[in-house]
Formats: sequence, C-alpha cells, structure tokens
Amino acid sequence: MTRHFKSTLLAGISALSVTLGYSALAHAAETPADPAAETNSELETLIVTARGKPRTVLDSAVPVDSFSEADLKSAAFTDTNDILKSLVPSYTLAREPISDGATFVRPASLRGLPTDKTLFMVNGKRRHRSALVTIGGTGAQAPDAATIPASALKNVVVTRDGAGAQYGSDAIAGVIDFQLKDSPSGGSLTAQYGQFFLGDGEDVMITGNLGLPIGDKGFVNGTFEYTSQNQVHRGKQYCNVGIPNQSAGFCVASYAAANPSYGALITDYVQKWGQPDSEALRGVINAGYDISDSLSLYAFANYSKSSATEYFNYRPPVSNAVNATPIRQADGSIFQFSSIFPAGFTPMFGGDVTDYSLTGGLKGKFANGVTYDLSGRYGNNKIAYTIWDTVNPSMGPASPKEFYDGSLISTESAANADFAYDWTVAGISTPVTLNFGAEYRKEGYEITPGDVPSYIAGSWSVPDPFGFCNATTRTATAKGAALPSTAGLNCANYKSDATDGFAGLDPVYNALGVGSNGFPGNTPSYSGELTRDSYAGYAQASANITEAWFFDAAIRAEKFSDFGDTFNGKLATQYQITEDFGIRASAGTGFRAPTPGQLFTTNVSTRVENGAIIASGLFPATNPVAKYMGAKELKPEKSVNLALGFTASLFDGMSLTVDLYNIAIEDQFYATSAITVTPLIKSALISAKIPGADTIGQVQFFQNAFDSTTTGVDVVATYKRAWDSGQSTSFTASANWNSFVVDKVNKPTPNTSGVTYTFFDGESVYDFKHAAPRWRSTLSATHEIGKFKILGRANIYGPYKNMFSVGKPDVIQKWDPEMMFDTEISYAATDTYSIAIGARNLFSNYPDPDLTGESATNGRLYRSDSIVDWQGGFWYAKVSATF
Repeated sequence: MTRHFKSTLLAGISALSVTLGYSALAHAAETPADPAAETNSELETLIVTARGKPRTVLDSAVPVDSFSEADLKSAAFTDTNDILKSLVPSYTLAREPISDGATFVRPASLRGLPTDKTLFMVNGKRRHRSALVTIGGTGAQAPDAATIPASALKNVVVTRDGAGAQYGSDAIAGVIDFQLKDSPSGGSLTAQYGQFFLGDGEDVMITGNLGLPIGDKGFVNGTFEYTSQNQVHRGKQYCNVGIPNQSAGFCVASYAAANPSYGALITDYVQKWGQPDSEALRGVINAGYDISDSLSLYAFANYSKSSATEYFNYRPPVSNAVNATPIRQADGSIFQFSSIFPAGFTPMFGGDVTDYSLTGGLKGKFANGVTYDLSGRYGNNKIAYTIWDTVNPSMGPASPKEFYDGSLISTESAANADFAYDWTVAGISTPVTLNFGAEYRKEGYEITPGDVPSYIAGSWSVPDPFGFCNATTRTATAKGAALPSTAGLNCANYKSDATDGFAGLDPVYNALGVGSNGFPGNTPSYSGELTRDSYAGYAQASANITEAWFFDAAIRAEKFSDFGDTFNGKLATQYQITEDFGIRASAGTGFRAPTPGQLFTTNVSTRVENGAIIASGLFPATNPVAKYMGAKELKPEKSVNLALGFTASLFDGMSLTVDLYNIAIEDQFYATSAITVTPLIKSALISAKIPGADTIGQVQFFQNAFDSTTTGVDVVATYKRAWDSGQSTSFTASANWNSFVVDKVNKPTPNTSGVTYTFFDGESVYDFKHAAPRWRSTLSATHEIGKFKILGRANIYGPYKNMFSVGKPDVIQKWDPEMMFDTEISYAATDTYSIAIGARNLFSNYPDPDLTGESATNGRLYRSDSIVDWQGGFWYAKVSATF
C-alpha cells in the first residue's frame, strides 16, 4: 500500500467519523438501543473509590473515572500505559529512547506528579514496584502498568485524590485499581497489526481470554498477550555542527566526504531516536470459589517477560575519549580503539524485564455481620541489563565486546486483614460502614553484579600501567629503556600542553575509562540487598448523615523499620443539593517513604550534557561521596491534599464533573542537579573506591530537595444521544490543568568539597514548573450505525517551555498547543467476528523541533523526554472473535 493511498484512506475515515460523530469523544462504550438508559445505568453503578461505602461516579465524595472493557478497547494502543494516557488527561507518559532503564519501564505521571506518587492496585490489592529507579530527576520507582495486559481487565477505576489515610505510602496523587476479568465462561481472541506512516515501527499483538467454571461455585479466567514492536527513527544522521548554543563537534556526512574509507562503512543512521525494538509475552489468571454462602476463596497471578533494545550515544572514530586516546601496550607499541572501530561505535543496550506476582486470600462474613478479607501476596520484578558493540576501555585490546551488566530486583510481600461492619446509628440516614484492618509489608531491593569484564579496572585504568617511566624524574625506568627505539617512548612528555617542552602527551600517560562503555556493570562492592518492614493499622467510617449528605473519615498509623512512625488522616464529604447537582470536598494528609531502591541505587552511566558526552555517577545519600558533598539521609515526603468540586446531571444523558485540587508536598524527592567533579571531589571518589573514579565527570545523589505545591483542575463531561434513525452517539470531553510552584529549595549541609551548589538549581526549578504542558484535553465521539462503529478522538496538549541551562537563563524555547487525532472504524460481521481499521495521530502532527540545542544533538530533532508524542502517524488493523 503506497503512503499516498494510506493517507487518503485514513483521511476519509477521519472525515466520516467527525461528520457522523459530530465532534469529539467518548470512552467508547457499547451503546444499546437506548443509550440514555445505559448512561444512567453506568453512572449509577456502584464502584469502589477507596475503602469505605461504595459510591457511584456522580455521588462519590472524590473524583473517580471508571473505564469499562469497551473503553479500554477503544484506545488505539496495545500498551496499558498508553491506554491510560488516552483515557485520562491527567495521566501522562513519555517515550524516552535513550534513558537507560527508563526506556524499558516508561515513567508516567498523574496530576503532574511522578508515577511513584500514584498507588497502583490489582483487584483492590497493592501492586508491587518495578525494579527500575529512574536515574536523575524524580528518581521514581513505581509499578509498571505495562506488565498487566489490557485484555485481562474488565474495568479500571482511577481515583484522582490523595488516599494515604486508606492505603498508606504512595497514594498522594491518586489510586489506579486494575480489576481483572472474572467471567466463568466465554472468551475472545484478537490479532492486530500496524505500523507508522513512514513504514517503520511494525507492531503486532495477539491476545486471548478464556473463562471456565469450577463446578457451579467458582471460576478461573485466564488471559495471554504477545506483542512485538520494531525500531522507529525520527531523527537525522549524527551531526553536531551548527547547533545553537553548542560548540562544533563531529558530523558523519562531512567526515565521510573527507574520508571515503569511513564513508564506505556507514550504511545506516549511526544513532536512532524513537520507539525501540521490543517483544513481550504476558499472562494473567484470576480465580475464585465459593465454599459456602459466607466463605469464599480467591487468587490471582501474573507473569510478564519483555525484552527491548535501545541505541546509546554514538562514539565517533575521532574526538572521543575511547577511540581517540592512544595507549602503550606491554611491548611499548601504541594501540587505539579506532583500529577496532574505524567507523566509531554505538553501544546497544538491552533490558530483559521479568515480572510475576501471586495474591490469594479468603473472605467471608461472621455471624455477627462483620465481613472479613484475609490475604497474602508476593511480587517480584527484575531487570537484567546487557550491553554490546562496546568495550571496557581499561582492558585495552583484550576487552570483549559484549557484557552482562547485572540485574536489579524489587520484591514485596504483604499480609492484610481487612474488616467491615455496617453499624446502625439512630438519627443517621444509612448504617455507618466501619472499615478497619492491619497490614504487614516487607519490601526488598537487590543489586546483583555484572560479569567481571563489565566492571573490572583493567591495566589501562591508570597511567603507565607497566612502569615504563619514573614518576618523579620523568625518565625511562629499566623497563622503559629496554623497549626498542621504534617505540618512541618519551617520558619527558608528561603534560598534555607544551609546558613540558613537547607538544601533546606521550600515550604512556593516558588512562581509559573503567567498565563497559556506556553502562558499567554493577560491582560486587555496590551489590547486595536492602530490606525493610512496615506495620500499619487503619480505620474508616462512612455514611449518609442525611439522605443528601454523605460523610467519610479515615485514619492510618504506620511504622517503618527505617523511618519511624507516620500518622495520616482524611475527611471527605458530598452533598446532593438537588437531584441533579451535588458538591464534594476532601482534605487529607499523605506521605511517600523513599523506597529501598532509592536508598540503595548506585549507577555510573554515560550522558549528554549540553552536547558533551560525560560519565555521570549517581550515589545513595549514605555513600561517602554524597556525604562528602553535604548529602542528608533521606526521609519521607509529606503531603496535604485539598479538593473541592461539583457533579451535575444537566439533562438526560449528560453529566459533568469539575474538581479543583491543591497538593502541597514537603521534602519532595529528587536527584540533585549535576555537580561537576573537581580535583577534591575526584579524590573523594577515589577514596570511596568508586570504579572509574578518574573518568567520572559529574556526580548526583537523591535528596529531599524542595517543597512544592501543585494546583489544578479536572473536568469530565459525558453525553449519549439516541437518534430517531436507530443510530446512537456517545461523547466525552475531559481536561486537566496544572500549575507547579517550588515553594522552598533545601540546602545541603556544610561540606569540604570546595564546591558551592544547590540541590535544585535555577534550570531545574524552571523546567519543573514549565516543561510539562500546562493543560491537556481529550475529546472523543463514538457513533454506531447498525453493525458499524466509528470512533474519533482528539488528544490536545497545551503550551510548555524549557530553559537551556542555568548559565544561559534567557535561552528558552516555547512550544504551542498541539492536537493529535485518532480514529477507528469497526464492523461486527457476525455475533462472533469483527474487524477494525484505524489510526492514531492521523494527520501525523509533530511538536516543534528543539531549537536551543539542549537536546538537538547526536541526530536528535525533538525533545526525547517530551510527553507530546513525536513519532508521527500510525495505522493498524485488527480482527477479533468473541465466543
């Protein structure tokens, strides 16, 4: 199919969907003959927003989104993270193609806050975390929604409000509960294929679900999913020349023109920017059995295995620390890695993510009316890193070119006892629902070492490893004198400038970086395991004080083995002024304890800072280097959440909710701004026995860096309309607006490093406030004509800005609002089979390229950390069978 034909076909589908659907959106639910009746049914369906009395969407005391299986299917994505992004405007997600582990476990955000400030649950039980601690920035360590296949879900409930008093750590921005399918019969099978309009990024998904009965009292429901995605490139050939605010660097095209032998070796882009090659196989099982009318058993489990490969930054054959640095071998001859990599090299980084969990329990009811739910769970997430097409430079020509860099493992086990009782109290409209219980949780984080060549300090990690020169007299030793004259050894040439009387530097004095270049392996000295325990108890009471007035109160006390005690509370209320209009409000405190991974992670990786490739070290706050720089031991973040909103049923089939919120976070967790390594800091690195200390150019560490306030508003409107012709249309419009303020930047303790710095510099503060779109909106429309269904969805991103550097605060780029349009047309051929074709970002919109030069390096065009998608249009087709 030609590109022109694809564009024409998809544009036609888009025009048809807009014409028939009028303008925008809905959470694409199946619409029966009387859609208004279904709307009322959905809005009146009881949902669990948090522990306490179940409420409907419109009479909930806190804002809630409830997405059905049909809603999830309506999104033009296969990844659960992307599906959430399509449906919830305040949930955002970035594609980071060169970001170490963040390429494999993508960081997300709810209400503008990092992922680890949102609590993820499955069937009402806390979900274990990913092993990834993002390097730099927020350092988030959170669950990975992508490990849960969307085809296993019957519903997703998103509570957009703090819930620390109910659930404990992490529930600052909200709670996302993934509710698994539990049908004892039937099933489905779906196959989907798609690719980007530019002909790359092929995407294949095959998924199936099957429900089976266990006698007449139980069920088992299983889902499998296989996905495969190919590499996307949305950049240009590597050329770091003519970039604003950057010094001139290497350019592939011009160097190839001047060096034909090099040009003959360049057959593709040396570095690619975009979706990486990836493959995943996932499965979920959900089961339950009623032993009696008052006792039942339940269990659910998941297994996920995924692999992905990313391009690291290209190392040119010249002007690069690895290729351009000559060294002397044991026989005095000179070796240079450019002889092995005459075309330069691009390290390829692979991540294998394995995730599994098992939860089981029993629930029932005592004779006195108290219900109980006793459960236990275990979750494990592991990331294993490999890197190839690179070397450990310090090993010289003996270095292998492929390395296993070690693994990160996050584990979590818990035991919960939850109880509920409906207590009739005179003068109160409904019984008071009392919820109370206790939890024990054990969290662990383990770093396993890589293979020895991935981290070993080889012979050339220090100057003159074979002792050819006397360090005091700068003359040849006996070993040096024994070298043949053809070796050209000149011990007197020991300075890189001409102050020693010679130009350049004799290769005997050069030292090379330690560890697999791009991502050194985990060393045994920085490997090991850290665990912690926590104990918690909670109580909650909720009831309708009058028929119109609902009130909810909760408290929670928790004790951590490494942080001491915390106590949190929450009040929430909803008042139905009229049958069609209600107001609601909530106030509560919350917290997020630094995870074992954030307390333990040590990482040395290669980054690009303002166009320069540099080795950067991230260390725990307790590391001697961090302490030397003035780091303080980490403590929990504390938050205060305030919310006020209203719900309205404006007319038949039309609903509206508007919620304002203010989230104040004290001691927010963040990686310090990069600190340039000085001679004093280098001495501290060496004293702390940091591998490759001589070659590390900057250091960072996690701290409780600042206090912040996030203010925002969520708006959700839905409408369904049945037409006289028997057709029907569903609309949904939702929007989120945020404003971020840094209230105070904490200061480091006095240090002897000789460096004056702040934990959070001016550029970091500016970008924290402005780098994310100020607002985002999703508009959808679904129109049904007999067996045809047509969907149109517009994703609109508001303006955002970015500062180049603290040294050039006036260099700021502004991005205007951007709209991307998705569409799908499906046909139910029979009661069993259906087909669909569709597109996301139909008109292939892109944000503006980076114009300041901060990110426009190494062939990159767009800010790769942008949450506004920059990969262009994508089309797909799928076939489904339901039985």
